[in-house]
Amino acid sequence: MMRRTSLFLFGAAAGALVAFTVVQPRLFLGMAAEAASSDTYRQLDLFGDVFARVRSDYVEKPEDSKLVESAIKGMLQDLDPHSSYMDAKTYHDMQVQTSGEFGGLGIEVKMEDGLVKVIAPMEDTPAAKAGVMAGDLITKLNDEQVQGMTLTEAVDKMRGEVGTPIRLTISRKGIEKPFEVKVTRAVIKIQAVRSKVEQDDIAYIRINQFTQQTNAGLEKAIDNLTGEIGADKIRGYIIDLRNNPGGLLTQAVEVSSAFLDRGEVVSTRGRNPEESLRYNARGGDRTKGKPVIVLVNGGSASASEIVAGALQDHKRATVLGSRTFGKGSVQTIIPLGRDGENGALRLTTARFYTPSGRSIQAKGIDPDIILVQDLPDEEKAKLGAPGDGRSESSLKGHLKNGEEEQTGSPAYVPPEAKDDTQLKLAVDLMKGTVKNAAFPAAAEKTSRAN
Repeated sequence: MMRRTSLFLFGAAAGALVAFTVVQPRLFLGMAAEAASSDTYRQLDLFGDVFARVRSDYVEKPEDSKLVESAIKGMLQDLDPHSSYMDAKTYHDMQVQTSGEFGGLGIEVKMEDGLVKVIAPMEDTPAAKAGVMAGDLITKLNDEQVQGMTLTEAVDKMRGEVGTPIRLTISRKGIEKPFEVKVTRAVIKIQAVRSKVEQDDIAYIRINQFTQQTNAGLEKAIDNLTGEIGADKIRGYIIDLRNNPGGLLTQAVEVSSAFLDRGEVVSTRGRNPEESLRYNARGGDRTKGKPVIVLVNGGSASASEIVAGALQDHKRATVLGSRTFGKGSVQTIIPLGRDGENGALRLTTARFYTPSGRSIQAKGIDPDIILVQDLPDEEKAKLGAPGDGRSESSLKGHLKNGEEEQTGSPAYVPPEAKDDTQLKLAVDLMKGTVKNAAFPAAAEKTSRAN
């Protein structure tokens, strides 16, 4: 019997994953009979022959464990773009990512010219309290040079046990010499949800990914915005799912439920009919029926597409932007060994469907109001031919979905709000300064308010 834990619904859109749910262990019926077939034995004999020949004749003595691991990786990678083998460390990192919290410093970073550059310190974290600023270049971690490390290696060194210190050597523009900052690690919660008030009475909520913290973050954002604007004065909600690569299926269901009183959110269908599952909204509409606009683009994948598809099918929200990524399959995480000591399999086990029965695999969600974000010249150069965009249908070996597969759309959100044409249109629709038949609710609300 194989023990499986989580289903992932992260898309490959932004170097990401797929959504999760917990399923019960089950027996793989028929496996013994299949393994007993002479053809299967012949294939296993072939693998054994190749393995033995490589061990004995390769120019340098290989490690048996590496050979087996490489064989497993090759077997899974040849299935589809989302099935893979994770070694123990990668499996642990995945668990940290989806938990939404870890021991660390509280900074968003990227690699620039071989050094770690701070994008921004998170509010009220050790890094922010120690004076780390956006734009800082981290040149050393304790006494170890960052130059030569990968970003993953550097991040691993900055994370660690809560309460332990680390010294950062920082180079800052305007300061002649690098200086040291001592930071003590604390529990860091990834801010999966950000919110703000737009135009005095519009609640804007940005969901970055679907971790274990997402629904709690959404509830807090709704409560805070309601308190700030006033329950009777909120004109509507803009839910920004652009460039959200996905996350936990359970969280996608919870987020959808925050805007629905009842009904199906998503269904999954596996190889065997008895594995089909349906997930229904629960808890009731926390927004009291206020108008909702969901922003999507080519970087909105998997769990994001579940939310957009559910709210679109129930006519609870108007979806605005450009076609989504098209990640319509579910991956089950199967730990190997005790607590994943031998790593884990990420195995595609099902496809998911919107409440109306739509499969978005290699097709994506088409918005009710299509508006492709204007791209600067450097982004156009990266994109290639007009209309192209990285999508599920562009991935080698993707699960096919008939003859109606679609290409993707740009996954670009301007850093400056003044250049964000998709957000501007959403605000104008909410305000009623722009009319569109796909969003009648705003016009109705505006006439009542007047």
